[in-house]
Amino acid sequence: MDHHVTSLEMNERAWAIADECARRSVEMRIDVRTLACGSRVIDAGITVAGGLAAGCAIAEMCMGGLGHVTLSPVIIGPETWPGVQVWTDHPATACMASQYAGWAISPEGYFAMGSGPLRSAARVERELFDKLRYTEEPSRGVLVLEGRAAPTDFVAEWVASKANISPEHLTFVIAPTASLAGGVQVVTRTIETGLHKMDTLGFDVNRVVSAIGMAPLPPVAKNDLRAMGRTNDCVLYGGRAHYTVDATDDELSALADQLPSSSCPAYGSPFLDIFERHDRDFYKIDPMLFSAAEVWLTSTSSGRTFRGGQLHADILRASLYGS
Repeated sequence: MDHHVTSLEMNERAWAIADECARRSVEMRIDVRTLACGSRVIDAGITVAGGLAAGCAIAEMCMGGLGHVTLSPVIIGPETWPGVQVWTDHPATACMASQYAGWAISPEGYFAMGSGPLRSAARVERELFDKLRYTEEPSRGVLVLEGRAAPTDFVAEWVASKANISPEHLTFVIAPTASLAGGVQVVTRTIETGLHKMDTLGFDVNRVVSAIGMAPLPPVAKNDLRAMGRTNDCVLYGGRAHYTVDATDDELSALADQLPSSSCPAYGSPFLDIFERHDRDFYKIDPMLFSAAEVWLTSTSSGRTFRGGQLHADILRASLYGS
């Protein structure tokens, strides 16, 4: 099967969503402003309340308009939790070429991790994009930032130079992790985390045909550190991901054992505890931890499905609702 993908115009799709957010800014409790350089900045939780609707829209922009997000109950054991479901028929492109927060936005005096379709124009992560065999050359672009410092003119011009797009043709979207919108957009990465782990394991993510993910939504935390713990736990201990894959039964049987978060020795306690044990250094944590708690893999050729991992309600409950 030829897995080469031509441009799906993710930046244009995301721009249309951003335009709709701007039109409904009062309803969605977001702030829209224009920098002196012409870049548009959408604030969904720094100086404004934001909300669930803003979070769903940001998540869809993160996926370049190729991912679809709905709020949906999640059943874990005997309990029903508020949750979010995401699906896409273009997993490698929507998740790895757009949603994955792989671009460090780091001009002097500023730092944030960038996700969204502008990554596919900047292609800073050259090795990843060479494997994905995907690129865009858009006339305008959208970049999503997770943080508490809105981008300035200096930041916008730095990003514009990397993406080879004029600053007035950029839209930045930002929400802190400890916000309603930020919590939604982070937890919708249930599919993406598994794809990233597949890539780390050496499996070609272009062979993933379609995917559906679901995870519980975290209550808003009092600060971004606690929010980071809760959002990660929602995926690591409460996330489910279903992948339809162009692969053999033997390949998927092996992958089902390796893919869930529980396959990593670091698994088994709330993420903040793991974070503290690793000196609060995210990059010291074993990358094999980051995936959904439970995965289902269906072969397009045989029709067989392989399951790995399981949900862990006790750890999740302690993280989200414990003292």
